[in-house]
Amino acid sequence: MTTPWPSTRTGIASTYRIGSRWRAASSSSPASQLLSDWDVVWVMELFLSRAGTAPPTGAPQQGYCTAMKTRRVTTISSVLAVAAVLVTGCTAADKPAEGGDARAGQAVQDDAPAAVPARPDAPATVAAGRTPAEIAASVSRSLFTSSPAVVVALASDPAAVTAGAEHAGRLGIPLLLDDGSSPAAAEEAARLEPASVLALGAGVPDRLGGTGAKVVTDAGELPPVAKAAPLSDTAVLVRTGRDAAGKAAAAAATATGQAAGATVVPSTGPDPRTDPAAIQALANAKPTHVVAAGSGFGTAERLAARTAVAATGVELPGGGQVVVPGRRLVAMYGHPGTAGLGVLGEQGLDASIARARTLAAPYRPLSGATPVVPAFEIITTVATEGPGPDGNYSFEAPVSLIKPWVDRAAAAGVYVVLDLQPGRTDFLTQAKRYEPLLRLPHVGLALDPEWRLKPGQKHLTQIGSVSAAEVNSVYRWLADLTARSTLPQKLLVLHQFRLDMIGDDQPLQRDRDEVALLFHMDGQGPTGSKDQTWGAVVGAAPKGVPFGWKNFYDEDQPMLTPAQTMLRKPTPVMISYQ
Repeated sequence: MTTPWPSTRTGIASTYRIGSRWRAASSSSPASQLLSDWDVVWVMELFLSRAGTAPPTGAPQQGYCTAMKTRRVTTISSVLAVAAVLVTGCTAADKPAEGGDARAGQAVQDDAPAAVPARPDAPATVAAGRTPAEIAASVSRSLFTSSPAVVVALASDPAAVTAGAEHAGRLGIPLLLDDGSSPAAAEEAARLEPASVLALGAGVPDRLGGTGAKVVTDAGELPPVAKAAPLSDTAVLVRTGRDAAGKAAAAAATATGQAAGATVVPSTGPDPRTDPAAIQALANAKPTHVVAAGSGFGTAERLAARTAVAATGVELPGGGQVVVPGRRLVAMYGHPGTAGLGVLGEQGLDASIARARTLAAPYRPLSGATPVVPAFEIITTVATEGPGPDGNYSFEAPVSLIKPWVDRAAAAGVYVVLDLQPGRTDFLTQAKRYEPLLRLPHVGLALDPEWRLKPGQKHLTQIGSVSAAEVNSVYRWLADLTARSTLPQKLLVLHQFRLDMIGDDQPLQRDRDEVALLFHMDGQGPTGSKDQTWGAVVGAAPKGVPFGWKNFYDEDQPMLTPAQTMLRKPTPVMISYQ
């Protein structure tokens, strides 16, 4: 069946696609192998002009022989004939100059001016802006010093934006957006000092008079442009837009990034660590510089840290690099080999992995879009009745005892939380003992103030407590460790069932991107009593923190089912079983 060709130049993009498919399908032909993509476009444009439309505007006057210009093209086989003429029928006078060729109405020559890229100095740049026009201008400013031509499209016209993106990407020049009111596009176009500006969309040409450039509305009127050296060490992080404005901003940033030869990385949110696709793209690119399109990405310093983590490609069980929000943990609590300290010790390592998966399974249909991840909460330092050799009333398990559980958990997709019961020592001192384990990406930390003693106190004669200052010292140390090691975010769990277990001597810190603080309610007994404790803990906690809930097999009356557990408000993001 004969392929219907577009009847006017407005169909040239689809013609190019058809031509490319034909060239690929004809790759066994020596003549077709000598045609570039844009030679195919020129052949198709020639066909259109011979089919009754006006000659292509801006058609090159040199580079194609007379025989090619006059030969009538009517079928695919005759297109192949044109290719043969291109190869064999041109005289020396008709041939393109050395190093140049003609493509889609623009001559691309070695001596044609090219855009000058701006090579960022800092690891990260936030191309901020409140509107699509401002964001597009900021991205251009971050990637280009100057350009012989610029495309400006009407931000509210999707067709103009799409066409502009195609032209900008093909020619290697920036795409700016005009919103009818902001001077951002005109000012950035003037800064780039172009000879010509392609204006697309109603009213756009009228607003570009002050750029000092020739304003055209047909891409064929643009001057020859050479491709600049690509910014191959740069990535452009583009937040995928959901509304029309977001889509326009994303299209412009994408086109300008591609024009600069940078790697364009779409991201579903402002933090690339939350997006597995963005993580893998950054890991593959390993950019030296990152430019983020829009203000939502935070400071340049925070962006640099986040993208450095993403570029490692290391993800947490359940995907991504932000522990919460992003997953729901269902954990077995206890100490390896000791059944009396919790369900984790009631069976061996392989059986514990299987049991953790079984516990997590009923929560998956209840969790919506949030993935459910099985977890171990391992009591790593155990409160003791006697003072022990060091006098601190706490048994510090050797790293060698815990590490096999940590390693097997990683292989099985199980998250691990190391729980500390410090006795008369402090949480930070004990946490540092387990730094080798905490350097692993899937390992978090839990502080259990019930077992934090003051001088002279013993376990089970009172409920322990911890100052906010001590909690903050652990928080800062863990955040620094995570940052230095370029790790995914760490979980820091703070167990509580009485308000006086955590001091109010200073506000609890939550300002570090590397650590997520979670309050875990450990009350036991009748459901009514547990709900009262839950309400008190939730009400006193800092606004916006996530919460955990613990189910006790023996002490709860009765123990809640998964469906009942998920009815707690706010919905727990960590559920432990003891």
